[in-house]
Amino acid sequence: MPDSMTLDVAGTVEHRGGTVLLVLDRRLEGHDTFLAGSIDLDGGHSLPVRILTFDDVTVLHPTTRVTLASGAWSGRLHLRHGLRRRDFPNDLAAAARARGRALDTLDEAEARYAVTFLSEATTASIRTARIEAIINALPTLTGGPS
Repeated sequence: MPDSMTLDVAGTVEHRGGTVLLVLDRRLEGHDTFLAGSIDLDGGHSLPVRILTFDDVTVLHPTTRVTLASGAWSGRLHLRHGLRRRDFPNDLAAAARARGRALDTLDEAEARYAVTFLSEATTASIRTARIEAIINALPTLTGGPS
């Protein structure tokens, strides 16, 4: 997998509930969904975004406040595939050990999803809840704590 990927994209700016959304004119195919990335919009804005791909549409949600006029846009979307952590964070690994759960039973895609899910927590309480959800989904080690 490449360290990073840049895609030329275009779409429309929509405003919903006080939120700016960049709706792509085509659905992203073959890329992980619900990832963080960044976009360099033609015209000078550079923004961190959350990438949400649904059945028939991909939406970029800026993670910082931005004012953009409604209408068409184009730019370059940067996906940081290779920069996402592949190893388990210490707090997740410690929680798994303490509960006698087996992180090594996750295949590569599941491990990547779990680490991404955890890394995108926005508060300590959300991170704690996400660690608990991951740990609860793991099988118990034989002979270890339950």
